Amino acid sequence: MANEQQCSNASSCGRSSCEGCPSASGEQQQPTDFSAKLNDMSSVKKVIAIVSGKGGVGKSLVTGLMASTMQRRNLRCAVLDADITGPSMCQNLGVHGKAKGSEIGILPLTAPNGTEVISANMFLPNESDPVVWRGPLIAGMVKQFWSDVIWADIDYMFVDMPPGTGDVPLTVFQSLPVDGIIVVTSPQELVSMIVTKAVKMAQMMNIPILGLVENYSYFHCPDNGKDYEIFGSSHLQETADAYGLKVLARLPIDPQIAQAADQGKLSEVKLQQIEDCCDYISTAFKD
Repeated sequence: MANEQQCSNASSCGRSSCEGCPSASGEQQQPTDFSAKLNDMSSVKKVIAIVSGKGGVGKSLVTGLMASTMQRRNLRCAVLDADITGPSMCQNLGVHGKAKGSEIGILPLTAPNGTEVISANMFLPNESDPVVWRGPLIAGMVKQFWSDVIWADIDYMFVDMPPGTGDVPLTVFQSLPVDGIIVVTSPQELVSMIVTKAVKMAQMMNIPILGLVENYSYFHCPDNGKDYEIFGSSHLQETADAYGLKVLARLPIDPQIAQAADQGKLSEVKLQQIEDCCDYISTAFKD
């Protein structure tokens, strides 16, 4: 009876299968290590994941702006596009072509501004071809982007995550040495509730949350200089206060930013809000 109480698999095993079982003997099982090994030719100092609880809030936009801003500060930056089924970083940063490699590893492509980028689009016959894969294959590709790609002397790697709290975010949190995450949201109250899920997942995985970024916060009218909250009042501060988090930036609705992304020139966009955000990140990771 004592063994049955100790056994964590009591509902699925019988007495005949208990011999040699760690649960029955009271042995402590070591937690499984899911970490992926970095390529021997690589060096990455800091890894920051950009996450959101749902799609369509501008997560990839924030990733591109953060990486480009840091790159302008004479830091070597990289973008790992972990959104395998919906990659957009190549388009945003003006990177086109196929990744090449050898027996020692895969070489990322370089954006016009010098940012190193790896994305699923670099391995497709056509950039418009869909990636119709199941979860384990997608998660495996993300791990390969970390282990098989040669990341040379990278100061900051920004990981553009797919939305939600599914296989890929779990794989990234378990396999990559993530130093912190930035959660992207938008003003709607529903989105704030969904973002809470991302915050709770990070807390469950013991991943530091650097702060929150709200996109589509307001529209600045060039005619009268007033700001209009197109999507309603922001609930960002409420969410931040509830979890003791910092509001890093509130980004405006700006058609010029969207146009720059469509033209592959997101790296040319300069926003003071992102500059301030990067200042905070640099200070947080200052040696």
